[in-house]
Amino acid sequence: MNRLGNATSPYLRQHADNPVHWREWDAGALAESRERDVPILLSVGYASCHWCHVMAHESFEDVATAELMNENFVCVKVDREERPDLDAVYMNATVAMTGQGGWPMTCFLTPEGEPFYCGTYYPKLPRGGMPSFTQLLTAITETWQQRRDEVHKASAQVTEALRAQAGGLPDSDLTLSAELLDHAVAAVLRDEDPEHAGFGGAPKFPPSALLEGLLRSWERTGDSAVLAAVTRTAEAMARGGIYDQLRGGFARYSVDPAWVIPHFEKMLYDNAQLLRAYGHLARRASANEPESLAHRVTRETVQFLLDDLGTEQGGFASALDADTHLEPGKPGVEGATYVWTPAELVGELGPIDGAWAAEFFGVSTAGNFEQGTSVLTRYTDPAPADADRLEQIRAALRKARDGRPQPDRDDKVVTAWNGMAITALAEAGAALGADDWVSAAVRCARFLLSEHVIDGRVRRASLNGVAGASPGVLEDYAWLVTGLLALHQATGELSWLDEAQGLLDTAIQHFADPNTPGSWFDTADDAEILVTRPRDPIDGATPAGASSLAEALLTAAAVSEADRAVPYFALAEQTLQRGAVVLARAPRSAGQWLTVAEAALRGPLQVAIAAEAAGESSALLAAARAAAPGGTIVIAAPPNSVPLLADRPLVHGEPAAYVCRGSVCDLPVSTVAELQEALARP
Repeated sequence: MNRLGNATSPYLRQHADNPVHWREWDAGALAESRERDVPILLSVGYASCHWCHVMAHESFEDVATAELMNENFVCVKVDREERPDLDAVYMNATVAMTGQGGWPMTCFLTPEGEPFYCGTYYPKLPRGGMPSFTQLLTAITETWQQRRDEVHKASAQVTEALRAQAGGLPDSDLTLSAELLDHAVAAVLRDEDPEHAGFGGAPKFPPSALLEGLLRSWERTGDSAVLAAVTRTAEAMARGGIYDQLRGGFARYSVDPAWVIPHFEKMLYDNAQLLRAYGHLARRASANEPESLAHRVTRETVQFLLDDLGTEQGGFASALDADTHLEPGKPGVEGATYVWTPAELVGELGPIDGAWAAEFFGVSTAGNFEQGTSVLTRYTDPAPADADRLEQIRAALRKARDGRPQPDRDDKVVTAWNGMAITALAEAGAALGADDWVSAAVRCARFLLSEHVIDGRVRRASLNGVAGASPGVLEDYAWLVTGLLALHQATGELSWLDEAQGLLDTAIQHFADPNTPGSWFDTADDAEILVTRPRDPIDGATPAGASSLAEALLTAAAVSEADRAVPYFALAEQTLQRGAVVLARAPRSAGQWLTVAEAALRGPLQVAIAAEAAGESSALLAAARAAAPGGTIVIAAPPNSVPLLADRPLVHGEPAAYVCRGSVCDLPVSTVAELQEALARP
């Protein structure tokens, strides 16, 4: 029988009606494999994955294929977003066996969970040298039944290789220095696409964490080439089809090098990280009219998070699907919600505005997508006289598009990605004076603390306000802590710091490698034992758990009382010391490492503003948030109310700002000009 009907993952629930006898990953699945003496068929995917849907429609919904699966395998479905630990282990196995990875991921395992054959998508019929899925099932079954020794030999070799790779970052003589960071940034800039911006070729992924690290590098060095690269990439993405020109929000990636045609799924983790970077860039752009591109994209991305991904409980859903189901029971059509023809624009807007919109958004009869349709782009800004016209047209097209069939939404609330959203909303809201963004971050944080933290331990995800059973991994603790610390800075309230410290202490206790200071596992020491205990130090679509924890440790060290600050800072230094090898050897995959290292190189910089009432510190606080480089700790609160304001009184009864670099502090200042001068000093 199929056992996915009560799963907390929307992806698993999508397969609850399959004739396949799917079950979730647990000890019972391994036990059934042993009892029946059949291998485990592990299928890993996620709700917004296009090819996952294709394989499901072709094979998992097919009765004959399901019978073959049910008879010869224990069939296990895993949502990679809910169980990143399982995904990491078996993706490493897939890459080791095939040289590449991706989703859907299809792995065949022994009853001990050891992989002996792995791949990704398999078609219903053979094509392009690829066997059909049923051919594969038949071959695996025959091998299991008749050549078991080959299975055990293969599984032993793969498992040994996985365990050899799980040793963490190697020891090195590298130290965190300005020279190392400059080397990393220079290497990244050499990979810039000179024609279309961004880094590397198609498919083109947003360099989300890397943009924030590069901005912080420019603020330290003043190197105009670094700022130019960030600005080019930010503008190219925001003007291309990868950005939703009607509702805001970025798609997962562009299939072409020019950012025109997106893979239409929209992920929370991309948009949260990009919101952080665009919000930072907006602080460096003019706040005057007309609105800068960075300000507009920041504002629209926040609205996308709130309107399209916000949940009733205050959290943020994981993703919007790439596909739109136009007919019940039929496969989804990628991008169907989003694309337009000139005739459709005229039909919605009338002939004059329709023609104007087609020219403005790059919609032609030939189309830039499929079947004569176009993804909207925005390569120019309207003349001042046309600004209102454009907004009226966008509103009309949004309304029309909202009436179309919509992509499914993965309502799963993932702790780590919501922590990223809290961080970005709190930082951007505080810096740009948008109190409602900070309020949204507060609401999300309260929900996570209420429902995702159970008996002091973090759960990975929830659905409809109910936490699932999957335990939190390192990134969940790290980003929730970082988000809470961002709220501590945005509000000056001590409670956020107290919650952050408790969770950080728990993370240190359960994820640290006891034999290697500064090295971290991605799963807790009391989590389920897999064939290897995963730890991946490379920043990918989401930052590594270790680099994410480095930020949490560094920030916590700067805002905590001394007895906690000292060990936090030591661990942050040890973690960054280990991460130096990633910056040296793979800088494009070290965006979060660079982000944290730039802050650490400054001390980090701290601005503590003593004021009895919030209104009294508003001018100094606004100046600090506007002028301080990324990674600066900025808190305004009454003297002695929070650790950073301990023994920092008013000066002559007036608010005062204390600027420190690490443990070295300037004399307090009382005017905006003095504060700006202090922040400008290297």
